[in-house]
Amino acid sequence: MRVIICGAGEVGSHTAEVLARAGKHITVIDRAADRLRNVEDTMDVRTLRGNAADAAVLKNAGVGEADMVIATTDSDEVNLVAATVAKGLGARKCIARVHHAAYFHESATDYESLFGIDRLICPEYSTAQAIAQTLRNPGAIAIENFARGRIEMQELPVSDDAPTVGRTLAELALPEGTRLAAITHEGETFTPKAETVVNAGDNVILVGNRDVFPQARALFHNRDRGRRRVAIMGGPAMSVWLCRALHNRDFAIRVFESDRERALELAEKLDWVTVLQADPTDQAVFDEESLSQIDTFVALTDDDEHNILGCAWAKNLGVKRVITVLQHYRYQHLLSSINIDNWFSPRLVAVREIESILDESPLRRMATLAEEAVYVYRVRVHATAEAIGKALRAMPLSAHLVVAAIQRADDVRVPGAEDVVERGDTLLVIGRKGLEHKLNHFFGAR
Repeated sequence: MRVIICGAGEVGSHTAEVLARAGKHITVIDRAADRLRNVEDTMDVRTLRGNAADAAVLKNAGVGEADMVIATTDSDEVNLVAATVAKGLGARKCIARVHHAAYFHESATDYESLFGIDRLICPEYSTAQAIAQTLRNPGAIAIENFARGRIEMQELPVSDDAPTVGRTLAELALPEGTRLAAITHEGETFTPKAETVVNAGDNVILVGNRDVFPQARALFHNRDRGRRRVAIMGGPAMSVWLCRALHNRDFAIRVFESDRERALELAEKLDWVTVLQADPTDQAVFDEESLSQIDTFVALTDDDEHNILGCAWAKNLGVKRVITVLQHYRYQHLLSSINIDNWFSPRLVAVREIESILDESPLRRMATLAEEAVYVYRVRVHATAEAIGKALRAMPLSAHLVVAAIQRADDVRVPGAEDVVERGDTLLVIGRKGLEHKLNHFFGAR
């Protein structure tokens, strides 16, 4: 597979490294000679100096034979032009990284269709959404997203006072668009049947459409009640997206930003948030704001060292939970030793999104849950598959397998028993490991 990467910055170079290790033929384009030298010194890839939005440069890179072009420069406009030009010159798939969320999630305009680009990605936006999901679901053992966040999946413990305790699956009134995919009871993980009883202390794997998932979750895990206090250190765009993702979700949020102009800008954008021009790692500020009483401290500055020290400081002074963002991996090994609870990397988010888009295999393992007893697969239904035209209820599937979601073009949903599989569908399947052969047999080519 031939891949052209436009931009040798943090995201571009790390993507090149990961894909080169996977055996892809990589060409990296950048204006800066020093960045290209660094790429050449650390990985076996071809480099080309020039403007990635220039058709002549793209042609020189072999864009007409490229399986994918990934534009990851620091400029949204360069990325959009580069991806659009590459698509016009024959590249099979094109991805553009953007920094402004208005280009996709917060815009009424479909920029992907407008520019003819296969995918727009914003790692910072995706990272903010991942942090928000972690904050909204403090009791979850594992959290996964699929279909660009439209399907949520969580592994979580059943609370002692949950309304589902002592009831069978047949008696549960789960919201439409949700599904109980697996239960772990006394160390054994299995696919529940109608007569299966939910017990306190069980771990359940719940999957559902994003808009109804919180109602389903509340039936099993009832310990998230009450207003939660969050302090955010740093005011980059990621902070804005995080605050918006937590809006109207029972969070009391304070954002600390040292730069006066940026603090004023944040206060204007986020009128439901308390914005302070201050550094929370200042002892006087920490004491005055009673930060030892908050539930979560989130460090989102562009400085990894400041983020790590800020989290360590907050944890040492009594904050229950601390979360940091890392731009680099060199500090990753330190985090557990200084009791940092969670960390997120925009660079890692970007690479995972790109790898998922690149992978065109009919069957892909997306995640593992329940201490690796349960696998989550993405399955593409072949045009000649045995499953085509059959309702889920009529399929001779294993008792250890659940079709948790069906994606058909732009529509994705958690199916019911009467839903029918069609050619070209992409399925999210949850089951015990070792089911690959059955999945290939039923959904693959005949």
